Amino acid sequence: MIFRGLLIAALLLGPVNPSWAQSPLVAELESFATRYHEDPPRLDKLREGLAQAVKAEPRVENLVALARVCFIWGDIRAADRDQKLEAYDQGREAAKKAIELDPKSAAAHFWYGTNTGRWGQTKGVLRSLFLLSTVQEEIQAVLSLDPKFAAVYSLAGNVYYEVPGLLGGDLNKSEEMFRKGLELDPKYTGMRVGLAKTLIKKGRIAEARRELQAVLDEKEPWNLADWMMKDSKQARALLESIKDKP
Repeated sequence: MIFRGLLIAALLLGPVNPSWAQSPLVAELESFATRYHEDPPRLDKLREGLAQAVKAEPRVENLVALARVCFIWGDIRAADRDQKLEAYDQGREAAKKAIELDPKSAAAHFWYGTNTGRWGQTKGVLRSLFLLSTVQEEIQAVLSLDPKFAAVYSLAGNVYYEVPGLLGGDLNKSEEMFRKGLELDPKYTGMRVGLAKTLIKKGRIAEARRELQAVLDEKEPWNLADWMMKDSKQARALLESIKDKP
């Protein structure tokens, strides 16, 4: 499915903006985003609190934080498709407003592209093709603003992986994006899962197994919550799916 596995990425999260420390809620999310597995219901309060903060003070850092927590909430807390769509839509709208306030915010562009992509995946392939150009534009914006923004390479790699070739999909570019991201952050386990999926699709099973085993063997993942709740589970499932392949 188009945009499937984003971030995951995504949960794949952007770099810290020093100004976020001015807001207790933003600072709390920055800390909690890598350990939300400890208390998932806490995401409910963070999302609601940031939504109220944006209404009272629509600063860029508040809007970006809201976009970020909406993505996590949609992946982790949403009970059904409608709740997911609502969360991702709220996230992309928040990120879009952040871009209007600060067009040079790489994080705002990233979360706009990521929430848009996930919304499209959840909505369905045929209904999401019109969003592809938007996601691609946001990827290019982030790369232009901050080439060392590791998470964007996961987003790009997944788009190249999922999109049909006639519409711009390219497994070689997918592999290239994932590998560039891993050069920046070797402990980004969601990125490594994406690389393994690409290698499987290219028929390089032995290499894929090594990448998946590396995910399971990682002792210090960049995002422990993502590793616990998504990446390790997906790695095990993929290893099981290819166990009989030569």
